[in-house]
Amino acid sequence: MISDKTVARLSVYRRVLLDMQDAGQAHVFSHELAARSGCTAAQVRRDVMATGYTGSPVRGYDVTALAGSISEFLFHSEAQKVALVGIGNLGRALMAFSPRRNPRIPLVAAFDNDPAKVNRVIHGCRCYPVQQLEEVVESEGIRVGILAVPSAAAQDTARRLCRAGVVGLLNFAPTHVWVPPHVYIENLDLSMALEKVAFFAGLRAPQKEISL
Repeated sequence: MISDKTVARLSVYRRVLLDMQDAGQAHVFSHELAARSGCTAAQVRRDVMATGYTGSPVRGYDVTALAGSISEFLFHSEAQKVALVGIGNLGRALMAFSPRRNPRIPLVAAFDNDPAKVNRVIHGCRCYPVQQLEEVVESEGIRVGILAVPSAAAQDTARRLCRAGVVGLLNFAPTHVWVPPHVYIENLDLSMALEKVAFFAGLRAPQKEISL
């Protein structure tokens, strides 16, 4: 079973490789990819081996081929449709944040309880009243959900998504959410992350600016 950390690194490699591809770079060595990804060359080689792809000792990895191999490994053969619940400021930002929209994980539906935000299309995504959540998730075959709702609504929303067939959740609500054992959940608490960064920044004495 591949670890979630390996999957996360492969996702980073893929993004770096796509940037290289856009820049016209044809080949890359493991140490170059490692430097751009914040890990070691040995780690890159181990992770890439998990996808079944091999490079050349002379030319390194083919940038386009490796990006394709990682994509096939990460996203399987079928697209994983995504639903977003919560069309507030964060929800809209998530809908807009797609500099390289991935057709393997399309956002196909969004839900909210505000009548002014539903029955319309925002950033190419159809928005529905939250009362239609189960119906739409089941009919569209949606298996991935994003929670961008207030803490008080997070648990009930997660329960409804899981009952409708969602097996993967990305939770932005700053609260613990219980899900069944068969559902994978990733919690991203932005407030906690900012407080952690601020704490460690406060421990460091001011230093002269260093050019990078």
